Amino acid sequence: MQTDYISYHRPSIGEEEIAEVVATLRSGWITSGGKARQFEQEFAERVEAPFALAVNSCTSALHLALAALNIGPGDEVITTPLTFCATVNTILHTGATPVLADIDGTGNIDPASIAARITARTRAIVPVHYAGLPCDLDAIWDLAEEHGLKVVEDAAHALGATYSGAPIGAPVSGRRSDAVAFSFYATKNITTGEGGMVTTACQELAERMRRLCLHGISRDAWGRYADRGNWYYQVEECGFKYNLSDIQAAIGIHQLRRLDEFTEARARYANLYQTAFADVEEVEIPAVPPGRTHCWHLYPLRLDLTRLDIHRAQFIQELQNRGVGASVHFIPIPLHPFFSPYAGLPHNRCERALQLYPRLVSLPLYPAMTEAQVCRVIDTVKEIVSAHQLTRSVHASMHAAAGWRGKAAS
Repeated sequence: MQTDYISYHRPSIGEEEIAEVVATLRSGWITSGGKARQFEQEFAERVEAPFALAVNSCTSALHLALAALNIGPGDEVITTPLTFCATVNTILHTGATPVLADIDGTGNIDPASIAARITARTRAIVPVHYAGLPCDLDAIWDLAEEHGLKVVEDAAHALGATYSGAPIGAPVSGRRSDAVAFSFYATKNITTGEGGMVTTACQELAERMRRLCLHGISRDAWGRYADRGNWYYQVEECGFKYNLSDIQAAIGIHQLRRLDEFTEARARYANLYQTAFADVEEVEIPAVPPGRTHCWHLYPLRLDLTRLDIHRAQFIQELQNRGVGASVHFIPIPLHPFFSPYAGLPHNRCERALQLYPRLVSLPLYPAMTEAQVCRVIDTVKEIVSAHQLTRSVHASMHAAAGWRGKAAS
């Protein structure tokens, strides 16, 4: 690979993280212990949540929350088609049925589509803050209150984002979701390699999630029935093995302290992209509605394929050929073979998500980039667009043909 290749992502790991991991290894305590508890406390303070539980992935966090809320067979849970498969898998792991609501113009789940999908069996909504842009939480909370539903936010992308001035995970005008799940995967806004966190304001829910997190055991190793010795424990229900190790938490403690630095860098680079592409007719930039602060986990550029003579796969290959990595977020849930029994149902039709998918290209965006690299990505995108733009006459004829097909179909 060429030495000046701009990778799609590279984590920012500093000497503080490395030193903390070494100190943890030398301490003799490397599984869940003091570092994990410290990470939980600092994270809870950061997102203004009373309770936080460190786990081994955001997938685990979502599953724990749904399981602790007693979501199960016979229940329906509404989520978005534009997400990673883990969001839907966790619903299936509980025995519940996933229901897909379509997206709005931002790529986030559309509250109007959620409302149309609610039935007597609906128990919960799992909104996903796509790319780091918060969903319309007020509208979602309104629906949840009206229909007596639980809300578990998939905030895998959203650490550092704000909604109505409050960090994701914090209350807004006294309202908040039942639980919020965060990711610390290698590509996320902070990382522990693999890892996640689930927050809540409900003590009872927090206690049950903590119990389920480690096999359903009644208390952890720091205080198990002191009168009987610290070897004694009781299994109170069937749980899982979802705990985060102190080695991972040691990284997370220092990554969290650098969150403002990381978020500012992402915003600065995203603004360069937004400015550079705003007047390029062949692409569409992400929209940011008022009252929401984007934390730019992703920069999903949208191609206008009616103005280009190549499709998305060729566009990404040309980026690759010129030394720029790119990706796609996401292959919509209905397009995966495993989910076809659900996706094929009429009430799961998500036309807007399927129409958007072929246009999406995620450009490199991470703090370890340099401004020069961002500018090179911009120049490369513009170069490819210039080489493959359709003439105005061809574009006009294609647009007219598309309009005629639309009228014929209607």
